[in-house]
Amino acid sequence: MADTKKLMLRALAGETLPVPPIWMMRQAGRYLPEYRATRAQAGDFLSLCYNPELAAEVTLQPIRRYGFDAAILFADILLLPQALGADLWFVTGEGPRLSTITTPDELAKLKPVEAIHDTLNPIYETVRILSRELPKETTLIGFAGAPWTVATYMIAGRGTPDQGPAHQLIAEDRATFEGLLDRLTEGTIDYLSKQIEAGAEVVKLFDSWAGSLKGADFDRYALEPAKRIIAALKSRHPDTPVIAFPREAGERYVGFAKATGADCVALDNSVSPEWAAEHVQVDGCVQGNLASSHMVTGGQALVDETRHIVQAFSKGPHIFNLGHGITPDADPANVQLMIDTVRGG
Repeated sequence: MADTKKLMLRALAGETLPVPPIWMMRQAGRYLPEYRATRAQAGDFLSLCYNPELAAEVTLQPIRRYGFDAAILFADILLLPQALGADLWFVTGEGPRLSTITTPDELAKLKPVEAIHDTLNPIYETVRILSRELPKETTLIGFAGAPWTVATYMIAGRGTPDQGPAHQLIAEDRATFEGLLDRLTEGTIDYLSKQIEAGAEVVKLFDSWAGSLKGADFDRYALEPAKRIIAALKSRHPDTPVIAFPREAGERYVGFAKATGADCVALDNSVSPEWAAEHVQVDGCVQGNLASSHMVTGGQALVDETRHIVQAFSKGPHIFNLGHGITPDADPANVQLMIDTVRGG
């Protein structure tokens, strides 16, 4: 049973707190000199992800530096497709590349879901290390990419500005697309379940490209997989909260928690906190939603917007976070300014 005294878990249980718990997407990352040093020691990004001791170290670094209320496992959403048999590599300065899945034959060559743990065991070991080493007040978050977002990378072989290749596959061969989505949904359930068994106290589902789905496709490919994953996790781990992040869902944030069973909906910064308080927070905990650009520019604008968000969400359960991951050009001093502002310093 989780320690319900932890601020993060109290907010996720629906409690309105005088000061919201804080963590930050990509809080372990390139904006920190200590991260860059550890990454150099690992050799490359994937070697860092699969080295439990070093992955745990970079997860702990922002906790030591800032005292965030939660730590999020250091990994990558594309480790699951790699575990399913896709080739994965990273191009310096450009990001990930994968072998593509666009035909029935390519889909058929993927490994069965039960085989993923051979590849992902080092990730579970990282979780075990963190559950031992984190401060007792710090909540440990596990995560995975949502099936739609992961599928967009597997279909295109890389990130794309509009997820065009995935939308094209839906139009031309919906059966293959849905077969891939189904495999990813089942794999995500098992992957997150293993993270929880290893010690994750909360899990988060990142649907970074949910906003490119419209109408019935949003329901079918963003909402329904999240609902299926959350229902399966709740049946196995009824006490573990789930955060859903259908980024840039806009109006579709409304009712998303109720429709999927999520304990919290994370918000990007394209929606105002006042609107989200009125339309989304009424259903439970929300997370967000400071623009990550403030971590670069800092100053009074950072202080003012941080206070604005805290105030707007102050009448309900809220976890303070960014609306997107912190960027490599962010100033570590601005992170401390944000934390001090939230906590009333």
